[in-house]
Amino acid sequence: MHPYQTLIYLAMFSSGLVFFFLTTAFVFSQSANSTFAQNTIPKSFIVSSLILFGSAFISEKILPAYLSHNLKKTKSTLLLTLILGLSFAFLQFLGWNELAKSGVDFSGLPSGSFLYLLSGIHLVHLLGAMIYAIVLLSLIHKSQKDEVKALVLLTNPYQRMKLELFIVYWKFMDIVWLILFGLFLWVL
Repeated sequence: MHPYQTLIYLAMFSSGLVFFFLTTAFVFSQSANSTFAQNTIPKSFIVSSLILFGSAFISEKILPAYLSHNLKKTKSTLLLTLILGLSFAFLQFLGWNELAKSGVDFSGLPSGSFLYLLSGIHLVHLLGAMIYAIVLLSLIHKSQKDEVKALVLLTNPYQRMKLELFIVYWKFMDIVWLILFGLFLWVL
C-alpha cells in the first residue's frame, strides 16, 4: 500500500473516531426537557444533504472519465463535484443561521453547541477535500495544455491513485454527513 493511501485511511479512521465520540456526547447531552423537540431541521440542511448525496454520484464518474483518457470530462466532473461541495458549504452557513433564528445556539443547552460543532467539523474536513480538488483541477488543467504532460498524467499509476483517494475521501465525508443528518433528524 502506498504511504498516501495509508495516511488517508488512518485520517479517515481517526476522523471517524472523532465523529463517533462527538455524536455519542451529543446524544447523551440531550435532556428529557430538551427544547430541540420543538425545533425542526433547517431546510438548508435538507437541501445540502441532497446536494452532497448527489455529489457522491457525480464523483463516481471521475475515475471512469480518467480511465477512458478523457481529461476534459475528468476535469468537468471534478469541477462539478467541487461546485456541489461549495454549494453544500454555503447551505451549511444558511442552516446555522436558521438554527440561530430558531433559538438553537452555543449558549444554553450543550447539545446546541454539539450541533454546531459536529456540522462545523464536518465542514472543515470537507474543506480539505475541496482544496485537494482544486489541486487536482490545477494539475489536470496544466496537463491539458501539454500532450506529454497529459500522457504522463493518464498513464502514471500515482496520478490515478490521487484521484482514487479523492473519491474515497469524498464518499467518506458524504457518509459521515448522512449519518450526522440522520442523527439531527432523530434529535430535532
